[in-house]
Amino acid sequence: MLTDAEARAYQPPQGTLADRVILVTGAGGGIGGPLALACASLGARVVLCGRNVRKLEAIYDAIVAAGGPRPSIAPLDLERADATHYTALADAVRQEFGRLDGLAHLAALLGERAPIEHYDVVTWLRVMHVNVNAAFILTKTLLPLLRLSDDASVVFTTSGVSTRGRAYWGAYAASKFALEGLAQVLADETDNLTKIRVNTVNPGKTRTAMRAKAFPGEDPESVPKPAEVLPVFLYLLGPASTGVTGRRFDAQ
Repeated sequence: MLTDAEARAYQPPQGTLADRVILVTGAGGGIGGPLALACASLGARVVLCGRNVRKLEAIYDAIVAAGGPRPSIAPLDLERADATHYTALADAVRQEFGRLDGLAHLAALLGERAPIEHYDVVTWLRVMHVNVNAAFILTKTLLPLLRLSDDASVVFTTSGVSTRGRAYWGAYAASKFALEGLAQVLADETDNLTKIRVNTVNPGKTRTAMRAKAFPGEDPESVPKPAEVLPVFLYLLGPASTGVTGRRFDAQ
């Protein structure tokens, strides 16, 4: 079991994710795209999940070009998906792979930076749905496939505003608080009863489009690239973290 500092410095051995089936949401960009590429480079068969097919295809092509196992593309718009879309995704994973070894939740909406008094209600509902409700529904739908794994890992991506609220972070902060709670409940329910482990990761400030939207005046060169926060995710998705559950890691 590694400390936060050790997990941040983790260097996955070549092939450490060989034959593992890992589904990554938000796989078209942000941290999700680089994570999908890194998982494939370590031997994982990656299911690329996101709403932008063009971006998913670009990650698909990059994985194939790098010689990684051929991934699968699973288009899913978390804002608009209904029960049939989630069921179809689970059925497709079951038919192609027979199980799921890893589920990494990277998809999220920022919403707006505004005081609660002036926060747009529709935006609040959209953010809470994508960041919390959709993560719950997808996890619930895929749990039977995770139970079929000999060593399954669920990783939720949280935030620096998920343990102490900060002014003007509105629905994003509230949704990340809720995600921490969801992860804790699921970790407690699966601990000692299944081979599923559940953890959360706070990536910290990362050079993504969401970060640029939240801090438009910030120099992007001063912010770490997504690749720099991946070690903790790779540690949690691989065999080195077997038995580690119910923890929150800071990637920086």
